[in-house]
Amino acid sequence: MIDAEVVRRVAMSFPETVEKEAWGMPTFRVAGKMYLTIPDDETSIAVRCPRQERGELIAAEPEKFWVPPHEASSAWVRVRLGALEDLDELRDIVVDSWRQAAPDRLTEKYPGLRPGAAPGE
Repeated sequence: MIDAEVVRRVAMSFPETVEKEAWGMPTFRVAGKMYLTIPDDETSIAVRCPRQERGELIAAEPEKFWVPPHEASSAWVRVRLGALEDLDELRDIVVDSWRQAAPDRLTEKYPGLRPGAAPGE
């Protein structure tokens, strides 16, 4: 089962990730930029997602992805942990968000760190 502790382990496995509490919840950052949060009910996560891609993602899998009204203007999407297929899907979602926040020096240093790549590749 994918829960907040599994999410934490996955997020902390990415280079230069730090965990910092903000708004009463854990957030995960790379180079000072937030790329993942675990809201207080711990049944979902919030990750970076370009707004132009978000609508299509939600339309394709509304049981998995959504945006709360207060985040509608942001470039974030929520992911229901219970709807994820497996750990690989979680990792792909988190690495995609990490790559959006990470500076070029890190994405260039870790070209194998991308969605669909095996851990350690």
